[in-house]
Amino acid sequence: MNPHPTHTAPTSTPQRVEHDLLGDRELPADAYIGIHTLRATENFPLTGTPVSVHPELVAAVAAVKQAAALAHADLGVLDPLLADAIVHACREIRAGLWHEHFLVDVLQGGAGTSTNMNANEVIANRALQILGSKPGNYALLSPNDHVNLGQSTNDAYPTAVKLALYEAAHALIPSMGRLAGSLAERGTAFEDIVKLGRTQLQDAVPMTLGQEFKAFELGVRDDIAVLNRSTQALCEINMGGTAIGTGLNAYPGFAQACADHLAKITAVPVHPARDLVEATQSTGAFIELSSALKRFALRLVKLCNDLRLLASGPQAGLAEIKLPELQAGSSIMPGKVNPVIPEAVTQVCFDVIAADTAVSLAAQAGQLQLNAFEPLIAHSLLTAQRRLTAACSLLASTCIEGIRADAERTYGHASGSAVLATALNPVIGYKLSTELARRAVAQQRPVRDVAGEADVLPPEVLDELLDPRRLIGG
Repeated sequence: MNPHPTHTAPTSTPQRVEHDLLGDRELPADAYIGIHTLRATENFPLTGTPVSVHPELVAAVAAVKQAAALAHADLGVLDPLLADAIVHACREIRAGLWHEHFLVDVLQGGAGTSTNMNANEVIANRALQILGSKPGNYALLSPNDHVNLGQSTNDAYPTAVKLALYEAAHALIPSMGRLAGSLAERGTAFEDIVKLGRTQLQDAVPMTLGQEFKAFELGVRDDIAVLNRSTQALCEINMGGTAIGTGLNAYPGFAQACADHLAKITAVPVHPARDLVEATQSTGAFIELSSALKRFALRLVKLCNDLRLLASGPQAGLAEIKLPELQAGSSIMPGKVNPVIPEAVTQVCFDVIAADTAVSLAAQAGQLQLNAFEPLIAHSLLTAQRRLTAACSLLASTCIEGIRADAERTYGHASGSAVLATALNPVIGYKLSTELARRAVAQQRPVRDVAGEADVLPPEVLDELLDPRRLIGG
C-alpha cells in the first residue's frame, strides 16, 4: 500500500448565485431548482420522501401553472412569448419529464409554499432554456413574477391538490370496480351452494354462498358511488383568491379564465368557488374524500375478515371456501398455508384508516383564513388512494377470482344445525321449537331426527319444513 497516496483535486462545477430575503446561496449553474427549493430541502429533512413520489400532484401543479399562464396571456398581462415558454415547460412536466427536480419533502411547513416554489423554479428554469437562455436568468422570466403571476400558494397549491386527488380517485374507482366484478362472478358461480348463515359467530338460518358474495359485491359498489360523489367537491377551486380569498393581485376575470383553461387541460370539471374566502380556509372536500376512503377501508377489512373465517381450517375451522394457495405459511409447521392476501389487504386498510385520523387532525388544526397543514392532508390521501388501488387489484386477481367452495361441507353445516328449528316456529310455536333445538344441540343430532321422535308433525311435513334449500329466500 502506498503510504503517501496521491489526491485528485475535486472537479469544480460551474455555479450560479441566487438571492432571497435571507441572503445569497450558490447552486449548480444548470440546476432547475432555485434558492427556495434549496432552503426547503435543508429545512424539512423529515420523511426522506420528495413530492415527486406523487406524480399526480407534480402534474397537477404544472397544470395549474399552465392554466394561469394561458389565462394571463388571454387577459393581456403576460407576454405571449413568456406564456408560451411556461406552457411548453408545464406540458413537459405533465408528460412525466423533470419530476426528479421536485425535491421538497412531502411534509413541510408553510402550507405548501415549498412545493409551489419548487414548481415555480423548475418551470421558470426550464422555460428559460426553451427561450434559449440559461437557468437563473430571472430578469427575463421569473419564478415569482411570471410563473406565479397573480397567484399565491394559498390558491395554487390547494387547487393542485384537489386535481391530484381527483385523478387518484378515478384511478381507484376502476380497481374497486374490478373487485366488485370478481365478487359478482363468484356470487354467480356459488348461487346454488347452500350454507349456514351466522350472526354473532353463531349458527343462523340457511342461505347460499352466492348470496353472501353478492352482498359483498353490492357493498363495494355502494362505496364506489360514495367515492364518486366525494370527488365532486374537489371540483370547486379557489384560483383567483390569492393569499386569503380577497383576490389581492389577481387580475379581473382571472378566476374564471383560469378555471376554464384548467378544465380543458385536465378534463376535470373544475369551477370557481362560490366564496373564495371560505374556499381558501376550508378543508371540507378533503374531509369528505377521506371519509369515503375510510368507509371503504372499513368495509374491506370486514370482507377480508369474512374470507379468512370462511376459509379457516382446513380441518378444525369452517373450511367452507378455499383460498388460492400462494406460499408456505410456516417455517415450522409443514403444510400450513395462510390467507396472506386478505392479511396484506387488511394492513393496507388499517393504514388508510390511520390516514383518515391524520387528515381529521390536520383539518381541525387550521386557523382563521388558512390551513397550514394541507401538505399532510395531500400526502395522506394520495398515499391512501394509491395503496387502495393496488389492494383492490391484488385482492381481486390473486384471491377472489381463485376461490373455490366445498359444497358438501357447507350443506352439511346447514342441514345439521339445530337452528333449522326456526322454520317450525309458525307451525308449532317458538316454545316447542326452542325445546327441540336445545335437545338437538345437547344430543348432537339433527333437529329433524329429534322432531321426528317427538312426533310433532308428520314426517313429510318435517322434511319439507326443514329442507335447507327451502329456507334460503328468493
